[in-house]
Amino acid sequence: MRVGRLRRRDFLNLLGGAAVAWPFAVRAQQPVIGYLHSGSPSPYGHLVAAFRQGLKEAGYVEGQNVAIELRWAEGRYDQLPALAADLVDRRVAVIVTQGGDPPLLAAKSATSTIPIVFSSSSDPVKLGLVDSLNRPGGNITGVWLYTSLLGTKRLELMRQLLPSGTLIAVLVNPGNPNAHIDTTEFQDAARTLGQSIRLVKASTEAEVDTVFATLGDRHGSALLVNTDPFFLARRDQFASLAAKYAIPTIYAQREFAVAGGLISYGTSLADGYRQVGMYAGRVLKGEKPADLPVIQPTKFELVINLRAAKALGLTVPPTLLARADEVIE
Repeated sequence: MRVGRLRRRDFLNLLGGAAVAWPFAVRAQQPVIGYLHSGSPSPYGHLVAAFRQGLKEAGYVEGQNVAIELRWAEGRYDQLPALAADLVDRRVAVIVTQGGDPPLLAAKSATSTIPIVFSSSSDPVKLGLVDSLNRPGGNITGVWLYTSLLGTKRLELMRQLLPSGTLIAVLVNPGNPNAHIDTTEFQDAARTLGQSIRLVKASTEAEVDTVFATLGDRHGSALLVNTDPFFLARRDQFASLAAKYAIPTIYAQREFAVAGGLISYGTSLADGYRQVGMYAGRVLKGEKPADLPVIQPTKFELVINLRAAKALGLTVPPTLLARADEVIE
C-alpha cells in the first residue's frame, strides 16, 4: 500500500509538472519573427504597436501564437550586420526590418533563404532588392514608404511658405548608407526648382545642436530635415532647437510636427508599420515574398503646426492650409 501511495503521489507530481511545463512547450512551438530596427525602442514605441496591430489583423498575437525577437541598433548602423546574423543563427521564421534601408540591406546580406519583410524609404528596385514591385522574386517584399522620393515636394512646400531667396539647408546623417543617394536627389531637385540649398550634416546630438546654432547665425535660413531614424528619435530636440533659433523647418514625418515642428509632409509611418505586420503574418501562413507585391502608399500627410508658425512669425498661406490633412492649433 505504501508503494502504491508513493506511485500515486509520483504520478500526481508528474502531472503537475507537465501542467506547469505545458505553456513553455507551446511557446517553443510558436513561429518566431526576428525584428531588426536601426533605432531605439522608446521613440518608436507607437510604431512598433502599429506593427503588432498589423500582425493581429493577420491573425497573430505575440505571446499567444507568435514570438518576436527584437533587435535594436540604437542608431549605430555598423551594428546591424551582427544583429542580422544573430537572427539568422536563431533560425527565425521571418525577418522584419524597419527604421530605413540599412536594416534591410543588412538582412539581405545575412540570408537569401529566410523571408524578409521590410519598410523601405528608397525604391527597392533601384536598390536591387526586388526584381519588380509587382513580382518581387526572391525572399524579400514589404512596404515602400516613398520617404526619400518626396524630397522635391518638401522643397516646393518650403518655397510656398517662405519669402523668395531664402537659403534652405538640407540636413542629412552621413552615417546613413543612403545619405549619398539622398543628397544627389536633393541637389537634382534644387536645380529643377531653381532653389539654392546648402548641405549640412549631423550624426550626433551635439552635431545637431551645432547645425541649428550655425543656421541661427545666418538670418533668413530655413532647414529641410532628411528622413533618418536617428533624427526621428530626437524629434523633441529638433522642435526645441528650431524654436530657440527661429529656424523654419520641414520634416518627413508627422511625428515631428506633433512634437512642435513647423510642417511635415510624407507617408504615414504608422500605417506603413501596420502593413508590414500584416505582410509578416501572411508569410507566416505560408505565402511567399516572391508573390507578394511591394506595397506603395496612396495617401500622403501634410501636417502644419500653427503654434510653431505663430512663434516664428510666419503666416501660412490659406491655399496651403486648405491642403493640409492635419492642422495643429
